[in-house]
Amino acid sequence: MATALSGHIIVCGLDGIGVTIVEQLHRSGQQVVVLEQFATHAQLSSIARLTTAVVASSSSLEHTLETASVATASAIVCVVAQDLQNVQLSLQARHMNPQIRVVSQLTNNAVRRAMAVDNGPGAVIDGASLAAPSIVEACLGRRLHEMQFGTTTFTAVTVPVNGGTLRSMFGDLAPVAVTRPGIDGDRPTVFACPGRDFATEPGDEATMLGTPDELLMWGIASTAAPAEPPHKSHLLRRIVATVRAAISEFDPGVYRALAVLLSLITLSTFVLHWSYKHPGMSILDGLYFSVETVATVGFGDFSFADQDSWLRLWAIFLMLSGITTTAVLMAYVADFLISRRLNHSIGRRRARGMSGHVIVVGLGAFGLQVASALQTVGRQVVVIERDERNRFLSEAAALDLPIIFGDATSTSTLETARLRDAAAMAILTSNDMVNIETGIAVRDMLDDRWVTRTAIPVVMRVFDQSLSRTISARFGFENIQSIEEITAPWFVAAALGLEVLGAFSVAQQPFTIGRLPIAADSGLVGVAMQGLSANTRVIALQRKATGVLEHPPRRGTRFEEGDLAYIVGPNDELIGVLRTATAAVVSASS
Repeated sequence: MATALSGHIIVCGLDGIGVTIVEQLHRSGQQVVVLEQFATHAQLSSIARLTTAVVASSSSLEHTLETASVATASAIVCVVAQDLQNVQLSLQARHMNPQIRVVSQLTNNAVRRAMAVDNGPGAVIDGASLAAPSIVEACLGRRLHEMQFGTTTFTAVTVPVNGGTLRSMFGDLAPVAVTRPGIDGDRPTVFACPGRDFATEPGDEATMLGTPDELLMWGIASTAAPAEPPHKSHLLRRIVATVRAAISEFDPGVYRALAVLLSLITLSTFVLHWSYKHPGMSILDGLYFSVETVATVGFGDFSFADQDSWLRLWAIFLMLSGITTTAVLMAYVADFLISRRLNHSIGRRRARGMSGHVIVVGLGAFGLQVASALQTVGRQVVVIERDERNRFLSEAAALDLPIIFGDATSTSTLETARLRDAAAMAILTSNDMVNIETGIAVRDMLDDRWVTRTAIPVVMRVFDQSLSRTISARFGFENIQSIEEITAPWFVAAALGLEVLGAFSVAQQPFTIGRLPIAADSGLVGVAMQGLSANTRVIALQRKATGVLEHPPRRGTRFEEGDLAYIVGPNDELIGVLRTATAAVVSASS
């Protein structure tokens, strides 16, 4: 039971990110209470060893929170799938305990802004907007991540190395990670925050961090290369593809009606050329008079009045047949023009003329964020979505996103989205199995290119980390992203009263960037930076005395009261450091 607890953290919602939050809170030494109302039996079983108590549903939400000892809890984390329930939980918890830290996930921008006003302790977070940059970087093939510390921009860039120490190759640049390729398909080994004297091997990749000027001094580009102008052959392929797409858009009846009309005119042209007397007709005259007759224009320059009877009967047949065929042809054209607006709304027409675009599967809050971010950097985006009543359709329409409604595992749907001509594909639905099935379908369609390693990047969202490793090893997916691993530190840090500034991944290893204030009574005053943690790195230090941002600070530099330390490291390591600093403050003050 939770009635006797104090200082614990209540977690509401275990879908996706909730389980990861519970795991990280447990590793941070927190007492975690979970509300049974917002979890399935399977989810509760998976975190049974990590929680202090599970509170059963009561007659009202107020009574449930009371049973969970919300009055003595230090924080409540609301990550239920529905925004409305998160709002209800947040308001109720704040009403029952004005001092509790309320951390809630809200995807609706308007609701999030409203809830952030006078929210009190805690944070209102949109996980999708936090994780979107990592997906965009993977889709674009970028190997860099930008971050802002005050007015200074820092960039983490991954570059190949040929062996030697990091110091000999990159001087005073801050090493974030060294990635060593796995053997026989094994996962790469990531050495987090190694020292500058770390000895690399040929084939390793080093992720180094510094300002753009510092990186440039060591020959490292700190910005993405500009997009190359389309090659003529690419342009020709796009023109041919567009023409083919336009032809395929019309109903086959259009071409039958057009063939009949052209056949009538052609036959009439030669009949008139051979049979029209007084005067005779050239081929051009026959063509002109045939079109004039079919169109029932009658300029008076030619007439069938003085011709043989059979030729006048031919004229009657030609007029009736021409009118009928033209009417049928116009009916098909009208149907095409009317349906064009509908086709435009579902994106099929626009997608069929695209090349070098990015395909996003899943129009959820996260998929919408990624699509919007890709558009911001100038990429064309096509969205594949199953649900024609998706609640994000209005936002997609505002962004002018072409949407193809269909099953992304279907070859016809992938062909409509022009998979073979795409630059990347992001599979971002909220269901692991749907994402994996879609990825396998894409792999099958690109089989020849997949084997030769020339296939487009396929970025896949998978919640279950063990499953993602299995799928990656079995099917060769190199861009499996755990959005929950990237965003969970933000929720955990906010629940602990800490500050996280950013997150990114290196070889599927999530790293977090945090800001650590050095309080007078924290116990960290006078402590050298190297005493924090072996696997974290202080990348910049804002001095209170001078206001100067030191980067990179020396490992022997000691913290002073009022300093702000910017540190980076794997999620668990960084959360542990931030938590230790906060615990030191609490211990000193008590």
